[in-house]
Amino acid sequence: MKASWEKLENNEGVLTVEVDEQQVAKALDSAFRKVVTKVNVPGFRKGKVPRQIFEARFGVESLYQDAIDIVLPEAYMQAVQETGIEPIDRPEVDIQQFGKGETMKFTAKVQVKPEVELGEYKGLEIEAKDFSVKPEEVEAELEAMQKRHAELVVVEDEPAQLGDTLQFDFEGFVDGEAFEGGKAENYTLELGSGQFIPGFEDQMVGMKKDEEKDIEVTFPEDYHAEELKGKKAVFKVKVHEIKRKNLPELDDEFAKDVSEFETLEEYRNDIEKNLAHRKEHEKEHYIQDSVVEKAAANAKVDIPPAMIENELEQMLRDFENRLRMQGMNLELYFQFTGQSEEQLREQMKGDAEKRVLNQLVLDAIAKAENVEVSDEEVEAELEKLAEQYKRPVDEIRNIFTANGNIESLKQDLITRKTVKLLVDESKSNTEVA
Repeated sequence: MKASWEKLENNEGVLTVEVDEQQVAKALDSAFRKVVTKVNVPGFRKGKVPRQIFEARFGVESLYQDAIDIVLPEAYMQAVQETGIEPIDRPEVDIQQFGKGETMKFTAKVQVKPEVELGEYKGLEIEAKDFSVKPEEVEAELEAMQKRHAELVVVEDEPAQLGDTLQFDFEGFVDGEAFEGGKAENYTLELGSGQFIPGFEDQMVGMKKDEEKDIEVTFPEDYHAEELKGKKAVFKVKVHEIKRKNLPELDDEFAKDVSEFETLEEYRNDIEKNLAHRKEHEKEHYIQDSVVEKAAANAKVDIPPAMIENELEQMLRDFENRLRMQGMNLELYFQFTGQSEEQLREQMKGDAEKRVLNQLVLDAIAKAENVEVSDEEVEAELEKLAEQYKRPVDEIRNIFTANGNIESLKQDLITRKTVKLLVDESKSNTEVA
């Protein structure tokens, strides 16, 4: 096989490939064995038609598309490896020659990973940032735990406040007409949670049990229901019950109830210790993010739109997987939030561009610094994963190998080593408090 690469503009180029006659003949043989099982020829059992008779009856050309489908992927991947290019999207393939007794010739228009012009990436300064634990942060954690263990108590005569949980009926009207999905009975809502249209919950503050009220709101312009966007609506509301959180006392008994400690002071110290541990992780990520972002800002690269689009697709898949773990999916998410997929993609686009830029720059630095990963380092990472998931290391290794993810694991380790290099070479990294 012969392959050549011609670089064009905007990270595009043309891969020209010629596959020898033997590979073409082998592909035609495979195509015949596949097709012959599906044809009926009088005088022959299905699948037993001789090749010569098959070609005389149907023409050898009837095998061409199946043969191309067999030989093309392998030839393309081999050409990519031989020329050393790094495609970032599916190629546009043009078959120029294919036939029995001939070589196969094709071109592939390919978008490739862009070249990065690195700027300064060593000796980068990290801005000072305080990661010490503040007393008010400890108290905030205590108060959050206090609220989680609050008892809901029915309020009979007092008006509703933000933070109260109300049970009520409502029905919505636009231009005097009730609209679909705008009615519910015995609905439960915590005032201030932001579940309803802006302005709705604020107007329920001050209502009492059995009170009825008309609440006027305007649907947002980006509301998910097209027929309600920007519309003014009136909701007729009747409150049935008001519940208020009765917070437990912050004392030794509270500490015993919610933790393994005997006193509130011991519990408070444990919270401080856990916060300090969390802050250490935040500090580590802050330093890493800072040097990567500064190195990326100093670099020059023209990012192909396809790379951003591919990253967006991956981010959406990851987001949907997280939703599924919570018992939701994208469709339900869009209903609850009023967002569309286009709005979510636009919201994620900036992060997608940043991720692609950062990775491109890290890859270029790794290449410039000859950052490599040994087989021993890969094995150590597999052992770490095996310990984390409580599985035999052979099983973890087989999963990575079967899924073709060993190279991805190596690349991830190279990226981590490159980030460490930037951190080690940075200035003031030890001065971040």
